Amino acid sequence: MRVEMKQWIQHVTMASACVLFSSLLHAQSVSTSQAKAEPNQPTAHGQPADASGAKGHDDSFVIGNDDVLSINVWKEPDISRVIPVRSDGKISLPLVGEVQAAGRTPQKLEQDIETRLKNFIAEPEVTVIVQQINSQKFNVLGMVTKPGSYVLADSATVIDAIALAGGFRDFAKQKNIYILRQNTDGTQTRIPCNYKEVLKGHNPEQNIKLQPKDTIVVP
Repeated sequence: MRVEMKQWIQHVTMASACVLFSSLLHAQSVSTSQAKAEPNQPTAHGQPADASGAKGHDDSFVIGNDDVLSINVWKEPDISRVIPVRSDGKISLPLVGEVQAAGRTPQKLEQDIETRLKNFIAEPEVTVIVQQINSQKFNVLGMVTKPGSYVLADSATVIDAIALAGGFRDFAKQKNIYILRQNTDGTQTRIPCNYKEVLKGHNPEQNIKLQPKDTIVVP
């Protein structure tokens, strides 16, 4: 009886081991299949594959003087660098030489650099990112503590501009502020802003979002 019991226990143990081993093999097979089917796996460039070919920057932005660009040429660290756009609108890179940057979008500049590098590198891949925007500015003039030109940050408003300029000087006419905005045809539009009313929550639409080259005048 004891021998039969021992044989039965050994049989059950071996059967359980076989079931466990089979389960492990199945789990590994499923995991492998899912990994193969997983979309957007990293490419050789270390970035997710994307059929659209987007390079992670805003192609509607136009580069200007003094903007700081991060230029990366894949597998070419001696050419890749962070460089500011000069006052003449150009940048200079090894092998590429001088190239016009101001007035171009990052995507167009990428194409220009790639075209020049084809004389030296087979199938060059270039990425241009605007790392710091210094070209888009606005002006604050008149009865403020620090009149001058300021870099335009995202979504900056008239109130933001007054704060950057250090606030008002004595006798500033806060009710009669106006913004001069340049139109595409070369003319200017005068936009009134009653600062005191805006602070009280009245006429919030007068606290307009600033655009490049706007001039805020505080009489």
